[in-house]
Amino acid sequence: MKDKTYITTEGPLEYGKGFPSEGASVRKDGWAPYIGSVLKNSIKKQPVLVIAFLAMTITCIFVPVDKEYVGYFNMRTLATLYCTLAVVSAFSHIHVFEILSKSIVLKLHNLRNATLGLVFITFFGSMLLANDMALLTFLPLGYFVLSSTDNKQAMAFTFIMQNIAANLGGMVTPFGNPQNLYLYSYYSIDTMEFVKIMLPSFLAATVLIIICCLFVKPIPLTLKNDEHYVLDRKRTMIYSVLFIASILIVFRVFPYTWGTLVITLALIFLDKDSIKEVNYPLLATFCIFFVFSGNMARIPAVSSFFEFLLPKNTLLFGILSCQFISNVPSAVLLSHFTGDYGSLLPAVNIGGCGTLIASLASLITFTEFKKHNPEKAKSYIIKFSAINFSFVILLYILQSIIM
Repeated sequence: MKDKTYITTEGPLEYGKGFPSEGASVRKDGWAPYIGSVLKNSIKKQPVLVIAFLAMTITCIFVPVDKEYVGYFNMRTLATLYCTLAVVSAFSHIHVFEILSKSIVLKLHNLRNATLGLVFITFFGSMLLANDMALLTFLPLGYFVLSSTDNKQAMAFTFIMQNIAANLGGMVTPFGNPQNLYLYSYYSIDTMEFVKIMLPSFLAATVLIIICCLFVKPIPLTLKNDEHYVLDRKRTMIYSVLFIASILIVFRVFPYTWGTLVITLALIFLDKDSIKEVNYPLLATFCIFFVFSGNMARIPAVSSFFEFLLPKNTLLFGILSCQFISNVPSAVLLSHFTGDYGSLLPAVNIGGCGTLIASLASLITFTEFKKHNPEKAKSYIIKFSAINFSFVILLYILQSIIM
C-alpha cells in the first residue's frame, strides 16, 4: 500500500511548493504553516505592498466602501505610470541604457563625477518631466552605469540621491511636482510669487545634494564588459515618440484612455515582452495608497486633528503629515484648513523626503532598487531614512529661519 504524504511544518512547502501531492492527506494544522509561509514570502517580496494593504484595510473599517471610493483613483497618474514603465522596458531591450551608460563612463571618468551626473540629470529632469517620470527614466540609467563598471555597492546611495533630487528638483516650478500644480491652481498663485516662495529651499537643496555627492570617492570607472551595442535608430525613434506621448498624457494633451491604448497596441506589435515586464505590484501599491489617503481625508478625527494643529505651525505639521499620508494627499487635505500657502508649499515639497511613503516617487525608487538587490532591502531602508530625514531637518530649519 502506498504511504501517504502528510503536510506538516517540517517540510511540506518544499515538496510541490507547499501544495499536497496526489494522494496526500492534510493534518488539522497542515494549512496553517502553508498560509503563514505564503504571508511571510509576500512580506519579504513586496513589503510596501503588504503594509499599504494592511493600512488601507484598517482605514476601510472607519470609512466603509461607497461610491466615493471611485473618486480616489487618479487614473491619469496610473496610466502614465503604466505607459512609462512599459516604454522604458522597451528601451532596455534595444540596449539604449547600456549605450548611454557607456557614454557617461567614458566622459565622466570616475564614480564621483558619474554620481553627480546621474543625480543632476534626475534633478533637472524632474523640473520638466515631474518627479515620478524623472525617476522612471533615469533610475535604469543609474543601474546600468554602476553595474557595467562593477560598482553595484554604490547603487543604494546613488538611487537615494536620485530620489531626493527628483523630489526636491521639481519644487521650484509649478509643474515640477503634482502637489505644486494642485496648490498653484487652488490658491491662484502668481508664477513669480511661487518661484520666490520656493527658491530658498530649492537653492539649499541643490547645495546639500552637491555636498553629499562630493563624499563619493573618485574611483576610476572601467567598463566590466565593453560590449559593442549598435543603436537601433528606427526603434529608438518610435519608442521616443511613445515616451513623449506618455509625458503628454500628464499635461492632458492626450486623453489618457486613448494614449494608453495606442501605446499598449504599439508595444504589443513591437515588443510584447515590455508589457509583460511592467511592474504591476507597483501599480497595485499606488491603487492601494490612493484608497488609504482618500479614506484618511474622510475620517473626522483626522480632519479635526489638522484643523486644530495646522494654524499653530503650518510648515511643521505639513511636513509631518507627508510622512504618514504622502505629500500629494497632504497638499489636497491641508489646503482646506489654511490659507498660508507660503508655508504649505515648502512643507509638502520638503515633506516629500523622509519615510518611504512620504512621496510615491520614493516607492518607485525602492521598488527599482529591490528588483536588483532583494537581499539588501533592509539596509537600503535604513540608509534611505537616515539621509532623507537629515534633508528634512536641515531644510525645515532653514525654511523656519527665512519665514
